[in-house]
Amino acid sequence: MSLWWAQGAQVAFVLLYAPLLRGFLERYRARLAGRHGPSIWQPFRDLRKWWNKETVRSSESTWISHWAPVYYFLAPVTVTMLIPALTSFPLPLAWMGDMLAGGMILGGGGFALLLAALDSGSVYPALGASRVRLVGTFTESLALLLVFAAASLAGTTIPYTVNQTLADPEWTVSATHGLVLLGWFALLIAETGRIPIDNPSTTQELSMIDPARTFEASGRDLALYEWGGWMKFLVLSVVLTNVLGTPWGLARQPTPAALAIAAVAVALKTLLAGLLLVSFEAGFAKLRLIRTVDFVVAGTLLAGLGALAATMHL
Repeated sequence: MSLWWAQGAQVAFVLLYAPLLRGFLERYRARLAGRHGPSIWQPFRDLRKWWNKETVRSSESTWISHWAPVYYFLAPVTVTMLIPALTSFPLPLAWMGDMLAGGMILGGGGFALLLAALDSGSVYPALGASRVRLVGTFTESLALLLVFAAASLAGTTIPYTVNQTLADPEWTVSATHGLVLLGWFALLIAETGRIPIDNPSTTQELSMIDPARTFEASGRDLALYEWGGWMKFLVLSVVLTNVLGTPWGLARQPTPAALAIAAVAVALKTLLAGLLLVSFEAGFAKLRLIRTVDFVVAGTLLAGLGALAATMHL
């Protein structure tokens, strides 16, 4: 199998597994609450339903509302090409960027969604956009500190080098590694709108943060937004498990058997991380808006300590 086929397999894995991971986590969340919960295939049914419905946009909307869903959907797909999602070796398009570039691409997708929320002319998306920017003001510094800490250890921001450095016995069990993992876990919660920052399952308009930005979306626009959001969660989880965690299970050769085994291994690792996140959410309630800043600042403090420990080689 050529490297280009491996590149396509990596993208296909993220495209197809992201909705399934969402289904697993929603089913597990329901079981924790004592309910039966939806089927793990429900996200696929939702995507089919939204895709077959009419897309309705405000008469006041501009070209931004037409192209924002496409960009938001393609952002995590692009980042997938830069990170070790299935392979421990770089694939043909990995040269396009490093961890900083990946963060900028995902940030650009969020910015496109923010512009589309404002472009809709509705009050609820605009309210959600303003709240997301409040949290984003602090998550950006958190992400930069985490990248700095990882780069201080590896001497580079290339994900394929960072994961090999952190897998070294010298750093596997270290203060720096632990602090970076905790900081990225906090970033994952904040960037994907999970409890205690936000409640992705809420239906109350005035308390929405992340879901409010797509409040006016429908049809294929909504399908692209939701699918893109699920892929963003998976991509950030892959960075947590494969780059900052351990490259265990990744394919060392571009063969179909090695890629299939890697897909199963990465799926299990990200599922375990997701179940841990949902279990964490079960013990907390959604914070008030002003208190969300405290949570992100706590994560930033962990990242700052990790960066300091990295410079001191602790």
